[in-house]
Amino acid sequence: MMLFTRTRGLPVITAEEAATLGTVDDLTIDVRTRSVACLRLAGAPKNRAVLGWGAVEAVGHDAVIVRSRVAAESVPDDAPEHRGAVGSRVLTEHGVEHGTVRDVAFDPVSGKVITLYTALGDIAGDRLIGLGSYAVVVHAERG
Repeated sequence: MMLFTRTRGLPVITAEEAATLGTVDDLTIDVRTRSVACLRLAGAPKNRAVLGWGAVEAVGHDAVIVRSRVAAESVPDDAPEHRGAVGSRVLTEHGVEHGTVRDVAFDPVSGKVITLYTALGDIAGDRLIGLGSYAVVVHAERG
């Protein structure tokens, strides 16, 4: 398990060339798959500031490794628009407040969102419905 906040600032390095592409600025979640779709890079040229999850070989505590520069340059055409999850308010599909997202845990191999950590408790990643400019929307807990 890895946390969004611990991933920020990690260098992104190619495995083939050992070149640094930039540092992780943020992660983009694809709510359809409930997983990380892209990494947003700081310190990278503007045309290379987004890296598709498919290029990621490994996410560790010291760096993110991608296969190569070529793999890093291919961003999926269907990549979702970036919306920051950490710091966003959380609402259920019924409009009930559930605090704000403090952090997001994800599987560093698959990119699957495991848990949303909020001020009012943890929310399983499989409850994620949407992520917009106003809030993260989740299924309400069943009874």
